Amino acid sequence: MARPHFVITIACDDQPGIVAAITTELAAIGANIAESSQFWDRQTNHFFMRIAIETPDGVDAEAVKRALKAPVARFDMRIDINDLAHRPKIIIMVSKFDHALLHLIYQIRVGWLDAEVVAIVSNHEDSRRVAENEGIDFHYWPVTKDTKSEQEEKLLELATKSGADLVILARYMQVLSDTLSRRLYGKVINIHHSFLPSFKGAKPYHQAHERGVKLIGATAHYVTADLDEGPIIEQETERVTHAMTADDFVAAGRDIEARVLARAVKMHLESRVMLNGHKTVVFG
Repeated sequence: MARPHFVITIACDDQPGIVAAITTELAAIGANIAESSQFWDRQTNHFFMRIAIETPDGVDAEAVKRALKAPVARFDMRIDINDLAHRPKIIIMVSKFDHALLHLIYQIRVGWLDAEVVAIVSNHEDSRRVAENEGIDFHYWPVTKDTKSEQEEKLLELATKSGADLVILARYMQVLSDTLSRRLYGKVINIHHSFLPSFKGAKPYHQAHERGVKLIGATAHYVTADLDEGPIIEQETERVTHAMTADDFVAAGRDIEARVLARAVKMHLESRVMLNGHKTVVFG
């Protein structure tokens, strides 16, 4: 099956005729719709749509944009056209725990994730060898109260210079400032254990074990100024029992975190996630 050339995402107030207007213009330029999903949020009356299309030779992103100009203006649409010939570039940030980082690298290596890691950034040296083995630029930027703003400026500069499309916090144990969170809104994904806010601080899985929880899990979300409260992209839970040790909880948690983060990254890179206020619309 031929691979789609472009993914179009559309958001606007809901009203009759949106789908017809879009598909009519796409048909006029010879585009074939390979995949289509839509959602109407009745509460807010917002409409969301994702269309993957194949186009004839010579029909580029600008041609698609021109073709959709009339319906965009008519329905006051917010539209994004993602050219699938562009391989997304990502920056991965990590502290000491590298399980989520290694899982992302592996999924890229086997082709399940289509992305290029342009840099690994860490406030510890632990992942330097991983970066060197993979031929990825490694940036060791220790963070203190005095250097935090300087380090974040370096991150913004790196993102701009490398052309990064996404920054991933793969168990990066530093809180991003409100300023940075706002500047990169919708372009930073974080992973955390789902115990928050119940089990904060050090050793959350050990705290959970002591309290006898029955489910553990993880949440991947966009980063906002509110710590771990950004729009959720993906979650997963797993049942645990009284017979498991705290170390068993930790091992299960590591696996869940790695899987959930990778799925969230994949959905974002494939333009399957659309922001809807404090929530997301995620097209499968």
